[in-house]
Amino acid sequence: MTVGRICRRDVDLVDPDTTARVAAQRMAARNVGSLLVADGRRHVLGVVTDRDLALRVVGRGLDPHLTCVGEVMTPHPDTVSEETSVEDALAVMRSRGVRRLPVLGPGGELAGVVSVDDVLVLLAEEFGDLSRLIEHSSPRLMAHCQPWSDAP
Repeated sequence: MTVGRICRRDVDLVDPDTTARVAAQRMAARNVGSLLVADGRRHVLGVVTDRDLALRVVGRGLDPHLTCVGEVMTPHPDTVSEETSVEDALAVMRSRGVRRLPVLGPGGELAGVVSVDDVLVLLAEEFGDLSRLIEHSSPRLMAHCQPWSDAP
């Protein structure tokens, strides 16, 4: 399965000129811990997290009303294409120590975000389907069925 099938298409974005204060307010309003930083053509420039705001703005004594996310974001985040397999995306997440990856469309524009949580939901659904299949074909259940009879 590809990440294009499971990624979230509704993505929280900011431009690099957004202030740290506005970014923090947007995170709070949307109950998210990160925002993707993109240009007007939806090309991903970076990611800014609540941790970035705490350490790179507050921790350094910068004014959140004057500091732009472009100054404190993590630039050039790892990305995957919509056609990347879920397994390959997980390998990137593990190797980079990240929980989310921007998903790019064929023109390099942002198409969505795939997260570890999205993969866990997929796996839970798959295990549920497998559990139901096993339950319906279990020999234990078959033992409770009436024996076959050739009699009419």
